[in-house]
Amino acid sequence: MKHSKYSVIIVGSGIAGLYAALKLSDQMNLPDGLLVLTKANLADCNSSHAQGGIVAVLPENSLDSVKIHVEDTLKAGAGLSDEKVVTFISENSNVVIKDLLEYGVEFDKNEKNEFNFTLEGAHSVKRILHAGGDSTGANMEKALVKKVLENPNITVYEQALAVELIKNQNGKVKGLICYKSGLDEYEVVYSAATVFATGGIGQVYKYTTNPEVATGDGMALAYRAGAIISDMEFVQFHPTALSLPNDDSRFLISEAVRGEGAKLVNSKGEPFMHKYHSLADLAPRDIVTRSIFAELKSSGEPNAYLDATGIGKEKLLKRFPNIYKLCLEKGIDITKDYIPVSPACHYLMGGIKTNITNAKTSLDGLYSIGEVACTGLHGANRLASNSLLECVVSAYELADYLSFANLEIPEMIDESILETIRLYENEDEYHDIDVAKIKAELQQTMWDLVGVERNEVDMLRALDTINRLQKEFKYTNKCSNFKEYELRNLLCVSKIITSMALARQESRGGHYRTDYPNTMLEGRHSSLVKEDEINDKVFTS
Repeated sequence: MKHSKYSVIIVGSGIAGLYAALKLSDQMNLPDGLLVLTKANLADCNSSHAQGGIVAVLPENSLDSVKIHVEDTLKAGAGLSDEKVVTFISENSNVVIKDLLEYGVEFDKNEKNEFNFTLEGAHSVKRILHAGGDSTGANMEKALVKKVLENPNITVYEQALAVELIKNQNGKVKGLICYKSGLDEYEVVYSAATVFATGGIGQVYKYTTNPEVATGDGMALAYRAGAIISDMEFVQFHPTALSLPNDDSRFLISEAVRGEGAKLVNSKGEPFMHKYHSLADLAPRDIVTRSIFAELKSSGEPNAYLDATGIGKEKLLKRFPNIYKLCLEKGIDITKDYIPVSPACHYLMGGIKTNITNAKTSLDGLYSIGEVACTGLHGANRLASNSLLECVVSAYELADYLSFANLEIPEMIDESILETIRLYENEDEYHDIDVAKIKAELQQTMWDLVGVERNEVDMLRALDTINRLQKEFKYTNKCSNFKEYELRNLLCVSKIITSMALARQESRGGHYRTDYPNTMLEGRHSSLVKEDEINDKVFTS
């Protein structure tokens, strides 16, 4: 097995990971260099699928302020957003937006060459920036990828999956073991700082707007290593994903479409959101999702519809060229036709418990940024377009913190590290596993029993199924191939989500229980730590 070392390892190549890599490379001398590890290609990530945009609380926007943005975020977070964290991120918005411009990100401007601020659900004012209309994430990613590839101080491993963290006898993370699928080989990579920027968990569910790579790898690896995991029951189901017959894929129809005036309607063309919330189509995502869910249960229809025809053809083509193009390929002209939509898993508010000011987790030497981290910003329900802002602010703060750290790697490999390495040096233990079958049953189970609506009976059934599938899967450590590692992580994350959802006996934000429909007066966070291979401990604070 090959052994190598880097001052910093960044796992994940979304906006959080790439921006952190660039900031670190620019700010400091890294004695052993910097490695970006990505399981697919450099630009294949959740960030590339972000259509809506990025929150920008800028001084030139006279209608907005940090105070107003904080109020909007706290309201959407349903009592669990940390006000200090929200304020910190909002106050740093101006700095990171201007910094992204320096890295070549071009945000859309109007005819006066001013930023074109737009509106999305649950925002009081127009404060969302876009790049390339409805391709903000892809355009940001493209600019950062270009800079990373041009940077001689950054090494990139593509088609490489982190499969295990390595810790010394003092419990400090000293790097990781990665599996390079193209070469079918393992490599031990030592590091003074290991950063997870691995994204979300969308593939846990049958219907998701997330790409195939969103398999919860960072949460699963951190959990296996003993990190504190928080608020994983809060899964955001986006209300409007393209829903077509005999097609399980769910292309995101951005919330910005409703921000520009589109209305949700039933099969008769009747608007219905006014029945559920005073903000109607611009209500918080969890409310819109459950409203659509209620309409579909009542009518028996497979989907609702989004009527964007009133926006006007010229504006639609300019603001949403990607949505227009894809829908047209499916036979839907959004300037004339209703868009069939239904909810799909979109974003995880929980993750690895992380300090926003330095990206530290509960494990010494392990840091996390982006969707994999739970910083306290999103609470129980993410406010639209806050996620990309959190990515860049977290990455910026991580780079600043590590610029003052000692990143030399001491030449010390103790028995604890060797014991972990031996797990992956042993001969392959081959099991005949039908990965596709197990994954499909897992995704269907999570969608049906731990989805938009939940209850104790269903979630206990889900846990029984997950436990059975884990036994069928057989592997606990070293697997035979890439897809098996992803399934190992999906099974782990599914169990965490279900366990934490069972423990929270209330409804709040993205977590709705039909057997506990009310919200507790006091909002508490839930956390989980690994006790052993079988038992978990869920606690609140």
